[in-house]
Amino acid sequence: MTTLHYLGLPRIGPARELKWSIERYWQNQVSIDDLEATARILRRAQWERQRDSGADLISVGDFAWYDHILEQSLLLGVVPSRFRDTLPTGIADRAFTIARGQADTTRGDRAASPMQKWFDTNYHYLQPEWDDDTCPRLASDSLVHQIREAREVQQGVKVQLIGPATYLWLSRFDGIDVDEALERLLPVYHQLLGVLSREDVQWVQLDEPLLCLDLPTAWRSRMERAYSGLAASPCSKLLTTYFGGLEDNLSLAAQLPVQGLHVDLVSAPDQLTGVLDRLGPNKVLSAGIINGRNIWRADLDHWAATLGPIRQQLGDRLWVATSCSLLHVPYSAGQELTDTPLVADALAFVVEKQQELSALRARLDGAPEAAWSGTFRHNRSARQALAESELRQNPEVARRLAGVETRHRQRPEPVDERKAVQQAALGLPALPTTTIGSFPQTTDIRKARRDFRQGRIEQETYHRIMEQAIAHAIARQEALGLDVLVHGEPERNDMVEYFGESLAGFTTTRGGWVQSYGTRCVKPPLIYGDVYREKPLTLPWATYAQSLSKRPVKAMLTGPTTMLAWAFVREDQPQSVIADQVGLALRDEIHDLEQAGLAIIQVDEPALREKLPLRRQAQAAWLDSATAAFRLATSAVRPETQIHTHMCYSHFQDILHGIQALDADVITIEAARSEMALVRDLAAAGYNGDIGPGLYDIHSPLIPEESQLRERLTRALASLPAARLWVNPDCGLKTRQWAEVEAALTAMVAATKAVRERIGETAVR
Repeated sequence: MTTLHYLGLPRIGPARELKWSIERYWQNQVSIDDLEATARILRRAQWERQRDSGADLISVGDFAWYDHILEQSLLLGVVPSRFRDTLPTGIADRAFTIARGQADTTRGDRAASPMQKWFDTNYHYLQPEWDDDTCPRLASDSLVHQIREAREVQQGVKVQLIGPATYLWLSRFDGIDVDEALERLLPVYHQLLGVLSREDVQWVQLDEPLLCLDLPTAWRSRMERAYSGLAASPCSKLLTTYFGGLEDNLSLAAQLPVQGLHVDLVSAPDQLTGVLDRLGPNKVLSAGIINGRNIWRADLDHWAATLGPIRQQLGDRLWVATSCSLLHVPYSAGQELTDTPLVADALAFVVEKQQELSALRARLDGAPEAAWSGTFRHNRSARQALAESELRQNPEVARRLAGVETRHRQRPEPVDERKAVQQAALGLPALPTTTIGSFPQTTDIRKARRDFRQGRIEQETYHRIMEQAIAHAIARQEALGLDVLVHGEPERNDMVEYFGESLAGFTTTRGGWVQSYGTRCVKPPLIYGDVYREKPLTLPWATYAQSLSKRPVKAMLTGPTTMLAWAFVREDQPQSVIADQVGLALRDEIHDLEQAGLAIIQVDEPALREKLPLRRQAQAAWLDSATAAFRLATSAVRPETQIHTHMCYSHFQDILHGIQALDADVITIEAARSEMALVRDLAAAGYNGDIGPGLYDIHSPLIPEESQLRERLTRALASLPAARLWVNPDCGLKTRQWAEVEAALTAMVAATKAVRERIGETAVR
């Protein structure tokens, strides 16, 4: 029979049970025993769902308290030096300490580990940190306990690990080079595989998405050295790649001493022929044919026709799987979008993807038609009905796009000329202080949104509550002494979902939650048709906020690329076309905001780096289209209107020219965890706009010291003059409490005033 397995599943729970339990634990509302009991229940439910869907090997090792990379660091004993003598004993508390930082009034607070994007997804991982004293060792038995738990559900298990080369690629090094780290790491992997063998684990999935990148020669050698070093380990190894094709790494992957190879045929279907040619006579081929990153039903007829001959060729050496982990999609579409049945029928979340994979395996193995035909018919009819529906196309959107010319994507005045006009109009001091956009989402705010959505309160009552929240945020910002204010976004559930509720062509779900990082979950909207603006998106809230203060208030929008990156996007159009549709909708909104007197408009693009193609050959064209969509949205404003953008938690060094191509007046960036390194890099690259480096990390509950913020601001001033620097946190503040926010912003404003006085920059710019 064809083997069916999964590369990983969500761990937050269908109703976000793990999130709520962790957050209650942080607030001392539940015990560690209660938290661990919740985790055991969720893990068992996942294993049972895999078993019931026909999985021959259920996956163990995809659970994590905060992040699976951090979980592996704790397993391997790779702990940042600042935590080595202070970590608590429990594995969950260890993860939370490294992920959130540690307060210490005696020796100084310990900062959380750096957070980065997981390849080209919106999932954030915690970077492993190495130094010369890092000595990996097997430091946790939690994986063994999970294997034994899983065996209560099904005997056949497959353990999932991040492969050694990818683990090191994701790491940060200080005082130790990569090759030395590899030499220290390999014996621990070998020891771990020995432990798994003694637990009678037959297969270990070693994730190496690194093989879908343009690999430098040194990293090819490290990959070879790593797997040669593990060749004698007793478990069978499934070398697992995803998020792209092997391309020039195919020969390398095929010759590694492993027993199986998984390839992502959703993102790179053309690699199948080459993989089959190089597979060898004894290796397993795991075909990733169910999309682990989008939520539309698969073309099962296509995959049955494609894999049928391969099933005949390989026999039981053919495995079928999802393209990547299902971490990136919600649990079940069963109760979704009942008001738009054409869209609802075309959805496949985790449960539906398991049904798809089970039906496809049954057909490949020649099972009776009744075992698979229902799912095939449903997928076929649902895909066709949506494709032919009037929901897909809007002639007016096509007409507007056809009329877009180069001039519609360019601001007539260069940034230096605009800067002088804006300084005269805004009258801001040197080093102006601001925030990124959101303020704490209190229980009362979330309840009001929920009650309004469920019809428990009238629109008038809802608007009054939101206006009270905005007035509260404005008043507190003025009291704190911030120079540029924001309305606080109380009406927004999420920076993309909110717009998904308002733009035509989008729709939103009731329970489509996915994990972004830690306990932070998002509910990505769906793009199923042409996108356009039917009514103002943010105008009433922004104008109300500006009416409450004489200080400038930033209007807040989300940019085209981020709208696409953090949504589930239709697959029948190029993403560049959809991005331009969003750009036109935002262009209309920006025009209305400007006409209403909003002098500063922020269009956030934190996903600009995230969605950069993994292969260099495709990057320039993609970046050109992404920045063109941003400029389409922002280029029609007057020179005195200041356009801001915001980015965070990615390796932006790869897109410095793209950041320049946005032609924004001000960019605010995450810089605290990198100690202002990105400011230096932008300055060295010739970036000519203003920069607002995030002075402190909002994802940690630690309150920054004023002296620490002065030091970071001074470091930024070593790269740029005060006339080009803004001062702000590194991201929005919605996940924090007001007490934390006020303490941190008080320190930030005080640090700014102290630096202004020291450098003599107190006059109006």
